[in-house]
Amino acid sequence: MPSIFKSQENQQSQDSQQTQELDITALVGVVNQTGAFIYSKDIKGCYTYANQLFLDLAHLHLSDLVGKQDSDFFDSESCKILQENDNLVLEYGKTIEKEEINVIKATGETRIYMSVKKPMRDSSGKITGLFGISTDITKRKHLEISVNEQKVFLDAVLNNVDAFIYMKDSNRVYRYANSRAAELFNIQPNEIIGRLDSELMPQDVADRLWEPDQKVFDTGQKQTCEEIIPNLKNESKHYLTTKIPFRLEDGTATSIGYSTDITELYLLKEKLQRQAITDTLTGLYNRRYFNDQCEREFSHCIRSKSIMSIIIIDIDFFKSINDKFGHPVGDIVLREASNIYKSCLRKENILCRIGGEEFAILLPNTTQQEASILAERIRQTQEQNSIKGEWEMAIKPTISLGVSTLIEADKSFNDLLSRADRALYKAKQHGRNQVWKL
Repeated sequence: MPSIFKSQENQQSQDSQQTQELDITALVGVVNQTGAFIYSKDIKGCYTYANQLFLDLAHLHLSDLVGKQDSDFFDSESCKILQENDNLVLEYGKTIEKEEINVIKATGETRIYMSVKKPMRDSSGKITGLFGISTDITKRKHLEISVNEQKVFLDAVLNNVDAFIYMKDSNRVYRYANSRAAELFNIQPNEIIGRLDSELMPQDVADRLWEPDQKVFDTGQKQTCEEIIPNLKNESKHYLTTKIPFRLEDGTATSIGYSTDITELYLLKEKLQRQAITDTLTGLYNRRYFNDQCEREFSHCIRSKSIMSIIIIDIDFFKSINDKFGHPVGDIVLREASNIYKSCLRKENILCRIGGEEFAILLPNTTQQEASILAERIRQTQEQNSIKGEWEMAIKPTISLGVSTLIEADKSFNDLLSRADRALYKAKQHGRNQVWKL
């Protein structure tokens, strides 16, 4: 062959070699700049290559790494996990994608990786080794652990606080509920999330509870209110609720609700209010309540030009009953008398015990004639009644009654009440056991 052709062939070979070297150099540069650990191993698990990031981690040069195994760089527990994963690739030809934890001998650091490992094969398909890419996810895992710990702590607080905590979006869909809130519906918290309020409770209840939420969305301001929610036994439970606006990271507007069960406090308040207006002996309303109702009815009558009447009742010779039979028996007489008076009244009539043996009846929309007829019926019923007990003889108390009706000259209900008192005094003056009206 002429030398000129040999020279051309040698030149082409050199050019091809140079091109390959340039390609390899460029590839190595790319691999070394990649933010992941890239490496290869032979069939025995010995390293044949690693990029610069891997070498920097192990504080080695490539020549020091080649031919070495994981046990030369990582602790025994890490090596055990790495070897198990490598065997899946080298022996069974599997491609794996798993988290791996390495404790680096050189620094003592613990690092967490997401590793992808695949088998390398020769032209006949025989496995000759593996190559892997491991991404350092240590910071991400620590962040996940931290977030999960915070979630556990937060859930522990929210699920054990003595309140019902929940979150709804503007479409009335629940986005969160603590365990206490889920107990209201006898389901798990995750069964509430994503459901409409009307799916969990009757529509009318859901609509009523939605009103303060709607105000939160309309005004962007915190709302505080009292709410009544039926429990699983259909008992009305009272809650003090605060709802505040909150926007999620995706921009979704929500309302966070914090409800405290105040049912016991509410019932205690009602009890105290009843006690404040109730006579403990007879269970009737007391004088305070009677005065309040008379004032209210008097004002109504003045505005509407309607009418009202009052009956005052006094048990005749009640002191002698106490003196002869004792105060406990006197209390029985008072209770029996109150039951008699109640039996003669309509629902709208208001019966009160205003003093020792004195009772009063407020009669809205009642004329003097109608009030007098009612008073006489009460007198007769009382007269026909006898009270028996563990004493020698039956007690047959009588009563005196005074009746008055609103007139144009009355400036307050006290004018009306004073006339009824005077009428009662007249009844007593004229022999008792009778009705007088003024």
